[in-house]
Amino acid sequence: MKEIMKEIRVLTGITSSGTPHIGNYMGAIKPALLTQEHQSHHNNGQAMYFIADLHSLVKLWDPALRRQYVLEIAATWLALGLNPKKTYFYRQSDIPEISELAWILTTVASKGLLNRAHAYKALVLENLNIENKNSNLNPNQDPDHGITMGLFNYPVLMAADILAFQAHKIPVGKDQIQHIEIARDIGARFNYLYGETFVLPEAAIDENLALLPGLDGRKMSKSYQNTIPIFEEPKNIQKLINKIITNSQLPSEPKKTEDCVLFQLYQAFGSPEEINLLKNKYETGIGWGEIKKILAEKISSTFELARERYLFLISHPHEVEQALQEGAARARPLAIQTLELVKSACGLKY
Repeated sequence: MKEIMKEIRVLTGITSSGTPHIGNYMGAIKPALLTQEHQSHHNNGQAMYFIADLHSLVKLWDPALRRQYVLEIAATWLALGLNPKKTYFYRQSDIPEISELAWILTTVASKGLLNRAHAYKALVLENLNIENKNSNLNPNQDPDHGITMGLFNYPVLMAADILAFQAHKIPVGKDQIQHIEIARDIGARFNYLYGETFVLPEAAIDENLALLPGLDGRKMSKSYQNTIPIFEEPKNIQKLINKIITNSQLPSEPKKTEDCVLFQLYQAFGSPEEINLLKNKYETGIGWGEIKKILAEKISSTFELARERYLFLISHPHEVEQALQEGAARARPLAIQTLELVKSACGLKY
């Protein structure tokens, strides 16, 4: 274990269940790239980034679409600047030790702990119509209707993703902190039963990193179908932004930036000077149409150069696949080392 803990490891991933959007960029990809740059400059750690294709099995049952999303996500990370030579960049399913470790962790994971997982609780509440006070609840209604064991055990697989590589820091948004806490609890339980084996991970939260609102004002999410794809064509980005609902204020009327989806999105991409300039326009009067145009142009220009690289990679999938295969070949020995420790600790090494 001392061998594994010499360097700080930072690990993050993204589920291959949809085309990457700007919410993914701000919440996962951009922080990951900053971590890569920092560690490369200071030479003080290892950065690991993976595509969670096993997790996508929980809610995506189209094999062709899964392969397409893996390609799009990998091409997105590479196009935006991820260096597979200086980091560990791999596909989750190419490391079979993660799945084996997940089963072992399941045997020490408390069901009560998993019962409290946000995603599971939300579906149970939906089944029971808790939010609908006027509904007549069927006492025989199954609270777990339509919920697979894959979804219920989702936090265990996520724990295996982290613990397999003895990762120290996990960059996540505030809405993902619980997953890291569950991973810590499971790792601590194993350590208690079988001796110190796992590094217990910590969530790395960027307090300045706000969750991006989607086109409808809710959190930007594939589930809500309210996203803006990172490499969407500029004209289509404009069409998507035009869908954002605004009030009926005239262009000459001063407008509030608070709780304004357009301004919140612009804040994520504009420089401090650009943000202040737009804020002044809000205060003195500007039309919603002009604001939407400014926002669309800003998002498009942010990804203009990366978009060219992305389109090249999408049309040359063998280059993306090569990067993933080489990344898995480098990462897998680390997972094998951890699994050997785990199997030895719990008596599975004969």
